[in-house]
Amino acid sequence: MGFLDEAVITARSGDGGKGCVSFRREKFIPKGGPDGGDGGDGGSIIVLATKNLQNLSGFNSRRYFRAPNGEHGKGRNRSGRNGEDLLLMVPLGTIISDLNTDEIFADLTRDNQKITLLPGGKGGKGNQRFATSTNRSPHFAQPGIPGHELQLRLTLKVLADIGLIGLPNAGKSTLLSRLSMARPKVDSYPFTTLSPNLGVMDIDEERSIVIADIPGLIKGASRGRGLGLRFLKHIERTRLLLHLLDITSTGGDDILWDFHTIRRELEEYSPELVDKPFLVLINKVDLKETGGRDMDRIKKAFDDIGVKSIFISALTGKGIERVKSIISEIAR
Repeated sequence: MGFLDEAVITARSGDGGKGCVSFRREKFIPKGGPDGGDGGDGGSIIVLATKNLQNLSGFNSRRYFRAPNGEHGKGRNRSGRNGEDLLLMVPLGTIISDLNTDEIFADLTRDNQKITLLPGGKGGKGNQRFATSTNRSPHFAQPGIPGHELQLRLTLKVLADIGLIGLPNAGKSTLLSRLSMARPKVDSYPFTTLSPNLGVMDIDEERSIVIADIPGLIKGASRGRGLGLRFLKHIERTRLLLHLLDITSTGGDDILWDFHTIRRELEEYSPELVDKPFLVLINKVDLKETGGRDMDRIKKAFDDIGVKSIFISALTGKGIERVKSIISEIAR
């Protein structure tokens, strides 16, 4: 089953059970008093966020979720059983909103964070609850209160401290494997990465950071071209963007073309993204002799626009320790 970062579901909490109208019928007490029990409460829809899930694939085949109803009350003052709550488990970073109004009900970012999304309907009171000195034999009881139903949109925005961005085949997956213990699929054709890959980089014995490899962006990504629009949302929560450029790229006469292409796509999607701290990593310097551009000229081009750049080779490991050191400083 593939990576799923959006799902539309319908959820309904359980109805409350009816209160019971009943009277005691005991030997030698032909006209006993009321003994109708209360109805049980309906089950609630509860959502639990867990770090053990990576995406919303559990909602791929099932789209309707209903909690059980409460049981009706019974005679002899027996209350109906409450309906069991229905627990929906989602990955960290899931946003739950109303499909029709876009109202956000929850943004779940902590492990074991739990919310009652839809409370169950309350059970009705049985007739024994309504007995008074002036009405000793009430012939009525309360109906249960119906549950609630909503159409919901679940949207996953990956929780990561660092986001790797760049054009297809820039080497992001290889870099992720260098910075962390992640082992994403790596190959020499565009769009090897079809979903965000996550890796954990240890800072010290007590601290670590999460790095997300975002599928390759192309010109027009913010308008839905390629895979970009689908995955741009996953870098909205990051603290730092590592902008990876391919020194052997032939996408333009100047490597700045590649850089500005991605920057424009980020700004068109969300102006806030271009305000995030970023670091330019110029990758594949091991292939400089086979088509790379002059490194001094490239560094000067970025210096002239006030952008810090680092030359690396994700394949051989050149420059990786320096990148780790910078990330560690940011994580402090």
